[in-house]
Order: sequence, then structure tokens, then C-alpha cells
Amino acid sequence: MVNHKQPFTVIGENIHTTRVLLRRGKRIVQAPDKRESVLFRDRNGNNRYLPIPDSTKATQDYEEGRVKHVGIAVRTAMGNGSDSPVAHEYLVTLVERQEQAGASYLDLNVDEVSLKPEEQQQAMTWLARTVQATGSTPLSIDSSNGDTIHIGLEAVDSGLSGQPLLNSASLERVEVLDDATHFNACVVVTAAGDSGMPTGTDERVQNATTIIETALAKGINDHDIFVDPLVFPISVDTDFGNHCLDAIRTIRRRFGPEIHITGGFSNVSFGMPQRRLINDVFLLLAVQAGADSGIVDPVTSRLDAVLDMDRSSNRYRIAEELLLGRDHRCKTFLRAHRKGELDEGV
Repeated sequence: MVNHKQPFTVIGENIHTTRVLLRRGKRIVQAPDKRESVLFRDRNGNNRYLPIPDSTKATQDYEEGRVKHVGIAVRTAMGNGSDSPVAHEYLVTLVERQEQAGASYLDLNVDEVSLKPEEQQQAMTWLARTVQATGSTPLSIDSSNGDTIHIGLEAVDSGLSGQPLLNSASLERVEVLDDATHFNACVVVTAAGDSGMPTGTDERVQNATTIIETALAKGINDHDIFVDPLVFPISVDTDFGNHCLDAIRTIRRRFGPEIHITGGFSNVSFGMPQRRLINDVFLLLAVQAGADSGIVDPVTSRLDAVLDMDRSSNRYRIAEELLLGRDHRCKTFLRAHRKGELDEGV
């Protein structure tokens, strides 16, 4: 049974330049000025429109029907053009919605602002300072580039937003642990190996154990460590859910209650319909296995609602069977989806 009072650290994932809206979705509209825009509601509840610039329309993502809306907002807000104020408001709205939904950290990632590392670093500095000026939630500095993480942590004023989180360290880049100690940051450590991703539970546990012990040896407290066992899409291999869940159980047993276990749990549903259902059920299974944190969207995945899911319902049962590897090639789940049996309220 899941303890409803168990503390859970939410690392809000929404301020990422990788975030996508579908061009055919309800939020991509023609604004009153006839420009194609992202529709949103500002802090006063008014409809506002973030214009999609021509530079975005020239990208392959856009051609394939994807609009990277957070990237648009960051690039536009950093400029001095006439659309800069509405782009800034867009980002402020993202911050406030996550704070109101109970985010413990706001995860900032600017990897897709530009292909140039120096422009990524400039954007990270700007975004960290902008978000700190907006809210009071601690920042998680997230990048695939260690120099960008360093620059982001330099921009953090812990007096404004509290102890930051470094996302992430792994055996591929152990050296970023030195930034965690230097900046007194908590740190996400992943189960990636020194030359690639893990292939199963045992490799996850082995890699995670090594990076955890390395962090502890550098003087990082166990309660400042967040372990990410790595979540892979269930659509690729129906064993992937169990690989992650079994790793969570083993890491929890091995390192006790003080260390945190987190993960990008929404990764599990990539390529599948009914993503919210899959994400919520997997989050619940992860909590049952021993996770006490998640890199999640706190606006759509509310922990109280997840913990209170009706586990006797048919839709829950079908999703759980999928995630526990009992639904070969996702056939039962996909059939139920086509029949409408997984729709909420059914």
C-alpha cells in the first residue's frame, strides 16, 4: 500500500526547450493579428498569443507538425523585439503553474535553444536569473553539456531560490560531481554506464551503485542524491518497465531511506496512445517500488490523484499489465484503446 503522507519531491519538467505542442492541437491557433501563435492564459486569466517566428517554421520539427514552444519563448524573450514581453509572460506563466501545482524544483534545460554551446550557456544564465526573479522555487540546472550546467549553477542565487539541483551526473561524466560539491547542490545521478545506456536491471543497479558511491566519497550527503534508474519507452520493449521498477526496489534496499529515487517517468509512454494513463500508472508503480521523487509535469500528474487511482478499474488493470510486461507487443492495450475502453470514465 502506498503511504499518502510519504514526502515526494516533484522536479517540474516544463521549462525545457525540447517541449513540443502539435501543430494540429488546440493551442496552435491564428491570433487576432492573423499570425500563427501558441495560445495561453496569462496570470490574469486573459488569452494571450505567443507568435511562432519564421525561423521556427523553417525547421524540420515544424514541417513534421511539432512546435517547440518553450524554445520559442526563451529565444523571443531574450530578444528586444515587440514580442519579447508576451514571450516573457509565457515563461512566467509556466513557472507559476508549476509552483501552484506543488513543484519542489523547476528543471531548466536550454539544449535546443541553439547548436552553439556559447549560445546555450548565455540562454541558461538568462533563464536561471529570469526564473529566480519570478518565483521562489529552487532550480534544477539540466543539460547534456557539463559547461552549461556549470554556467547555470553560477547564475543561481541560493539566497533567492534555495539549494539548487544539478541534473545530471553519470559514469560518462563523473567530473560534474565536483560542481555539485563546489556549488553545494543536490545532484541527480543516473544509471548510465561509462559508454552508454544500461541494458537491464543488473546493469542499472551496478552503474547506479558506482556513481552513488563516488558521490558519497566526494562528501555529498546521501539525502542530497537523487538516483535516476532511467526510464525507457514501453513501446520499444515491454520488459523496460520491469527493468526500471526492479532497479528502484534494489537501490532502495541497498541504500536505505535517506537517498532519493527519481526519474523521467513520462518517458515510459513515448510512442503510445493514452500517455497520461500510462504515465500515471507507472508513477504509482514506481512509488510502490520505492521512488520518492519524479521529473514530471506537476500540472497534469498530480500525486494525490495518482495515488488515489481506482486500481480495480479495467483501464488501470490493462495499463498495469502493459507496464509489468504481461501484454506482449502492447496488443491488449492497443486493442482496448481502439475500442475506447481506456477513455476516462469508461
